[in-house]
Amino acid sequence: MAVRASRTAMQPLIDRIWSSKMTNYIIRRILILPIILFGVTALIFGMLQFLSPAERSALYVRDVPKNEAMMDAVIRRYGLDQPILVQYWNWLMGRIDPVTGNVVGGILRGELGYSRSGSQSVAALLKRRFPATVELALYTIIPIIGIGVTLGIAAAVNHNRWIDQLARVFAILGHSLPSFVLGLLALLFFYAKLQWFPPGRLSDWANNVVLAQTWNTYTSLITVDSLLNGRVDVFLDALRHLILPVMVLSTISWATYLRVTRSSMLETLRQEYVVTARAKGLKERDVINGHARPNALIPVATLSGFTIAGLLGGAVLTETIFDYPGIGQAAGAAAAQLDVIAVLSFTLLSGLILIVANLIVDVMYAFLDPRVRLN
Repeated sequence: MAVRASRTAMQPLIDRIWSSKMTNYIIRRILILPIILFGVTALIFGMLQFLSPAERSALYVRDVPKNEAMMDAVIRRYGLDQPILVQYWNWLMGRIDPVTGNVVGGILRGELGYSRSGSQSVAALLKRRFPATVELALYTIIPIIGIGVTLGIAAAVNHNRWIDQLARVFAILGHSLPSFVLGLLALLFFYAKLQWFPPGRLSDWANNVVLAQTWNTYTSLITVDSLLNGRVDVFLDALRHLILPVMVLSTISWATYLRVTRSSMLETLRQEYVVTARAKGLKERDVINGHARPNALIPVATLSGFTIAGLLGGAVLTETIFDYPGIGQAAGAAAAQLDVIAVLSFTLLSGLILIVANLIVDVMYAFLDPRVRLN
């Protein structure tokens, strides 16, 4: 009986998700994806054309030949002198090596070239660095949304009172303070002076534990794997290293959430259905939580998708300042060493993440606001 009642209660939600209009909306958004992906890859490939054939050879070989004759042989071997459309196809799908007969290159095969700054292939570099960025993003988005949304709602509900004034001051400070300044100040105080939260991802002893053969890697997220391995001490050490970069990234971002939530909530509180709910004698708490807040959070849901995409793309300044081994730090090192192949690969990854996030946000927005999928 309980299961049947639960299904009955969930049926309106299921019908809403799988309505014909919602399905058509999702299909339209998915059909647009190939066109957007083509545009992104064409743009990245167009940037590659500004490089000389010798520089583009890093897509296929580790060491660029110094001898001119050897360089010409590499260019002919990998088709770097072919028409641009042929080169674009080879860059996407790969090319059969006339010497070995094997398929080489091809970003769709995960062959992104060789990174001089990372001294390894770009694919291997991404595989090693991306989990650290994912872990940082997961821990950062919680205070960003939690603090920003909570303060924004509180500021709107207490419009022009001291809470609202204080929240606006915090929002201005958060927007005006650059991340590298806040990061350096945090390092000077919490690490250099107090020795509380060190930079990096792990202490030396914890890193030795993770690299040992007895360590089982399940997700490549240190805080998760440490608990699965029964090492609470490693978990606490990883958490200690995450506190400062999470604090810096969230402080910069929750100011935006505060302003967006506050503006949206103020507009929602002026709507007729909220005024009607109050006129019917509903408690103010029920009016806020049941009627105003769900509709006010629609712009926040949209913003959260792009925030997560930005964090997954790598926070270059924050990761560099705190020596955090993520995508952002690797991208900063590649840019400093003019490792163009790696930089464009990171750009391609960020573009793909943003495209997927945009699709998720569109679907989420249409689910929250039926007017979108009706247009």
